[in-house]
Amino acid sequence: MDENQRPEEGEQPSLQEAQGQQEAAELRAEANQNKIAEFLLNILRGAAIGVAFIIPGFSGGSLAVILGIYERLVGSVADLFKDFKRSIIFLIPIAIGLVLGVAAMIFPIQWGLNNYPIPTASLFLGFAIGGLPTVTEKLKGKPKPLHFLACLLPLVLAASLAFIPMADRPTDFLLDLNFGGYLLLILVGAVGACALVIPGISGSMLLLIFGYYNPLVRLFTDYFLKGQSIGLCILVFLCAGVGMVAGLFGISMIMKYLLKKFPRGSHFAILGFIVGSIPAVYASVIRETGTAMLTDPWYIVASVAMLLVGAALSFVLVMFARKKSQNPPSE
Repeated sequence: MDENQRPEEGEQPSLQEAQGQQEAAELRAEANQNKIAEFLLNILRGAAIGVAFIIPGFSGGSLAVILGIYERLVGSVADLFKDFKRSIIFLIPIAIGLVLGVAAMIFPIQWGLNNYPIPTASLFLGFAIGGLPTVTEKLKGKPKPLHFLACLLPLVLAASLAFIPMADRPTDFLLDLNFGGYLLLILVGAVGACALVIPGISGSMLLLIFGYYNPLVRLFTDYFLKGQSIGLCILVFLCAGVGMVAGLFGISMIMKYLLKKFPRGSHFAILGFIVGSIPAVYASVIRETGTAMLTDPWYIVASVAMLLVGAALSFVLVMFARKKSQNPPSE
């Protein structure tokens, strides 16, 4: 009996080892699937931020807050050289999505803003409003007077941007820049990086104020995409890109410090920036397109409808993400 039982006893560890290997393989496969899903999701998040970047008055930083990746995005940019591998793994799909979002949506967004400006802007503003719970949930507790001030000042600053006079520049002036003009373009690019970092501050709005937004869009659509003056187009975009990268790093380091040292005050400021950007978007769109369409009641109805659709869609996504984070899948 003992001799007959020995093979069974010898086989038992092998069976357990095989089961352990199978479970480990399943865990690795599940982890790889989760990594792929996260990579694709970050591409979509980056695309959404890219779309926000090309809408005057709307902020890519606001959308990053709504999507729940703002602090991680700022931290990854600020720590790129300190923790390169982890940061770059997160930033690459965001960057890919941002480029794809701009390339895919620049024509539809421009068409919508040119033909139905208020309803188009309302859709994205609704998205921002519906996502406000992602900010307000971090403001729990009794606020201090400084918190109100931290919210009010950014609100006024963001709202006032729409009323600053815009520079009047020819749409093709970027094709005839001197050395000083290219240096100024780098500085303008650094300022434009605010759209990707500071919620509620629109880089495209700042570019409009400085007179660079429409010339840059026209340079891309009327020259670069049509194969005209390719060398000059690349030089212009390269200078603007260098400025944006430099500004992105600098502002990200500042925001990371503020979020770490003054978390509640920083989130009150973020709320102020986002809320203040809402009237700024409408004011800037109306200033660009006029008030003629506002006399049509159906136009107003369509604008309100788009605002509600955007808010509802964003709110549902926020609640779904919150529920998922509170109830993680059981192992």
